[in-house]
Amino acid sequence: MKYVNHQPSTINHQPSSMKNIQIAAAQFENKSGDKNYNLSVIDRISLQAASAGAQAIAFHECSVTGYTFAIQLSKEQMLDLAEYIPGGESISNLREIAEKNNIALLAGLFEKDKQGNLYKAYVCVDKTGLLAKYRKLHPFVNPHILPGDRYCIFDLYGWKCGILICYDNNIIENVRATKLLGADILFMPHVTMCTPSTRPGAGFVDPALWLNREKDPTSLRLEFDGMKGREWLMKWLPARAYDNALYVVFSNPIGMDHDQLKNGCSMILDPFGDILAECRKLGDDFCVATLTPEKLRDAGGYRYMKARRPELYKDIIGQTHVSEQKVIWLNMKKN
Repeated sequence: MKYVNHQPSTINHQPSSMKNIQIAAAQFENKSGDKNYNLSVIDRISLQAASAGAQAIAFHECSVTGYTFAIQLSKEQMLDLAEYIPGGESISNLREIAEKNNIALLAGLFEKDKQGNLYKAYVCVDKTGLLAKYRKLHPFVNPHILPGDRYCIFDLYGWKCGILICYDNNIIENVRATKLLGADILFMPHVTMCTPSTRPGAGFVDPALWLNREKDPTSLRLEFDGMKGREWLMKWLPARAYDNALYVVFSNPIGMDHDQLKNGCSMILDPFGDILAECRKLGDDFCVATLTPEKLRDAGGYRYMKARRPELYKDIIGQTHVSEQKVIWLNMKKN
């Protein structure tokens, strides 16, 4: 397992030394707090993906534990739910699933340490054990969860990979930093879309549409694919891949996550920002794409990275954000 420190690896490694890799992105309806059930679905879908040729499969944020229900949990309840990594039972179960199905797994869960601190974690596991662990930098779902303090770069079948969880990807510096540290594949596990926001068109999707999806799939698809869901995703997700010459593996749950309905649309994008594969079922699903190293150099983002002039903006980028309200307060204090 390799955790990134302050020394970035090169972004100029030779694609010629890398072989094509087949990656899967999954979506499923998890059950809140039911690790056994969620792991059984991870087992089933990963076996199907392996049979389709996938060498690794990525599941959504907190796919082992469930996500939204944790809003209401006390710290004691969170500590009961969370696990030590790598010593916890779920990591052992994931390793067994990976070995049995001959596939690397990426999945999320709540983590605790010996000091009683809580984190939102995402791991990569294969038959040998834990390959990587990442802690979410911008956690929100429960006030007792602490933010991570580092990026994560790890090797997977000769490819350099990184992880950013959900909101971490909305801070564009995180994506660029992960690329600069050497990542060519960025795993983006989410629990997102179909929630209220100041963004025009955002909002919840009525759970009744999910219950009625077999009789009326059209009404549900219109909500899932519109501005509450996929149309919003398409405003920014392809840009993260294109600007940074990255393969992006986006994973998101579908169905009810506690009291919120999520729309899935897990997908894999190439460094041109084009969608290579996407889940389109109104239910548990996975998609598989072949990632080829040549695109890492051919895409425009590779040239943009080479053309950077960090001497112009390194000090600006590193500044602490000052809110408009604080600026007004500071000006009043000066006067």
